[in-house]
Amino acid sequence: MKFLFDLGGVFFDWDPNYFFKNIFNTDEERNYFLDEVCNDEWNIKQDCGRSIEDAELELISKFPIYENQIKMYYKNHRKMIRKTFDTSIDALKNLKSLKINCYVLSNWSAETFEGMIDDYPFLKLFNGLIISGEHKLIKPDKAIYELAISHFNLIPEKTVFIDDKIENIIAAEKLNFNTIHLVDPQKIQIEIRKFLV
Repeated sequence: MKFLFDLGGVFFDWDPNYFFKNIFNTDEERNYFLDEVCNDEWNIKQDCGRSIEDAELELISKFPIYENQIKMYYKNHRKMIRKTFDTSIDALKNLKSLKINCYVLSNWSAETFEGMIDDYPFLKLFNGLIISGEHKLIKPDKAIYELAISHFNLIPEKTVFIDDKIENIIAAEKLNFNTIHLVDPQKIQIEIRKFLV
């Protein structure tokens, strides 16, 4: 059995609110900004390879009043990571001690991922990483799973895919991956053990 991990929500507690709660005076304006301006739909395009410069220019033309805050988004991307989940890191170390191959398949901007491996050394434990922005593909698109299968020489029936987003889990199951929909990182060890029997 091999393991294929997502990063955000599995290893990293990332949320733009962690940074912007100190930027806006009211929750209402912060919620508006993150729901209507720098929202998930906009962010995912950077995970799919669009440059941060192009992303910022698009929004500034639409929301000039928020130019400063828009430019803060990616400059402060690391400050949106509140913590790493030690339970997941321990689970990874345990799998590696058992000589089990572990890989990453993550939706993440190539630009903001620069330096992450140096800043978070546990990432060096993986046998390989696919960062969506580097390949201009994103989950839950079938193509990025097929890339992982070929790149890491995976047999889906003998691979466990772990992700916090249900749409990504459903896409993996269509390709016959075993899956763990991780809604609580504290339970990752329990879920993984089910596949180690």
